[in-house]
This record gives sequence, C-alpha cells and structure tokens, in this order.
Amino acid sequence: MYDPELRPVRDLLRRRTNLVRQRTALLLSFKSLYARTHGQRLDLSDAKTMEPKEAPKLYKHPANQLIAQVQAEHIQALEKSIHRVEKAVLACAKEIPLYAKLLTIPGIGRILGMTITMEVGDIKRFGSDGHFASYCRVVDAKRLSNGKCKADNNQKCGNEYLAWAFVEAANFARRYDEHCRRWYDRKAAKTSKVIATKALACKLAKAAWHVMTKQTDYDAKRMFPELAVRAK
Repeated sequence: MYDPELRPVRDLLRRRTNLVRQRTALLLSFKSLYARTHGQRLDLSDAKTMEPKEAPKLYKHPANQLIAQVQAEHIQALEKSIHRVEKAVLACAKEIPLYAKLLTIPGIGRILGMTITMEVGDIKRFGSDGHFASYCRVVDAKRLSNGKCKADNNQKCGNEYLAWAFVEAANFARRYDEHCRRWYDRKAAKTSKVIATKALACKLAKAAWHVMTKQTDYDAKRMFPELAVRAK
C-alpha cells in the first residue's frame, strides 16, 4: 500500500503534468498564430515570457489581438500554478532520502527526481532491477517459449509516469552526459534512435533501482562496465 501521507503529494505532482500539457498546447497555439499571420517563427522563449499587455501589439486585427492577449494571460496563470505545485512537492521530496540520491543520476533533475520518488513508493517491493525496469515500461513486453516470441504482453502494464520520466531522463542524459551520449550513439548506429533512447532509459531505470535500494550515489563504471576496464 502506498504511504497515505504521500499519496496526496503524488497526485498533486500528477496534476502538474496536466497543467504542463495545457501550457504546452497554448504555447504551440500562440506560436502558430504568429507564424500564420507574419510568416515568421516566434521563439519559444519569447512566447513563454510574453506579457499579456504586450501580446496584442504583435497584430493589427482586433480578433488576433484578443486571441493573443487571452492566451498570454492563460499561459502566465498556468506558469504560476505550476510553480506553486512544484514548490509544494519539492518541500516534501527533500525529506525523502531517495530523492537526493536520484539527483546523482545523469538526466535526472528536480522534476524527474520528484516524479520518480513519488511514483516508486517503497523500492523494496521490486526484487530486482529487471522487475523495476519492467514496471517502468522500458523493456519489451513479450511472452517467450523456448526462446521464441509467442505473443506480446499488455504494453500498458506498469507505471506510465515512470515510463515518461525515464525516457525524458534518457533524452537529457544523451545530451549532457558524455558516457551516455557515446553509448547512445553506438546503439543508435546499430538499431535506431527510438530503440537507443528506450535502451538508455532502461539502463537509467536499473541504475535508479541500485541507487535507491543501496542508498548510494550513481557510479558510471557500474552502468558502463567498459569504463572500469579502461581504468585498469
């Protein structure tokens, strides 16, 4: 059973995801209106920081001015709501030992660390890193018999929020961590970018299981054994 004290906090963090999706939809609509009207691209950073009173100045037609102002107001309101939710959840996450350890893993920052912390609950309920990776939906769901695939299992088994979190972590890790980027490039060259991203997400999920289970910091040599060989 999930900790009744943390369940409301977990649900609050899930609501943040909905707010982020709404903000993203409004930002895309805001940029699309500008592109259709001016034939030029509006930077995402400019759309995010646009003040509601400044938005109407981008257009001459009153209808477009009203649309831009309303969307800018909603984007700003959602930004404030998202910040309030993050502040409340972070205050609880800091008190959980698992949270600080997760932040040592490449690609896992404040938001992803909070998501994983709240969604995992008691890490001891997963007997191995493979079981945890399966719960995170970062492994293929197949039924094997005598080494042959007989059927596909339910692809929706597991936790959708953890699946999203580790795929996001994989995308960040391949950009900013040298070892993850090299491993991803080799995997992508042999398969595809989609498979390589999912495979890297699987490695990160297994690394997270070891970090949380053993209460230790991330060790790149354990995730990439070839690094230990080079060190010798």
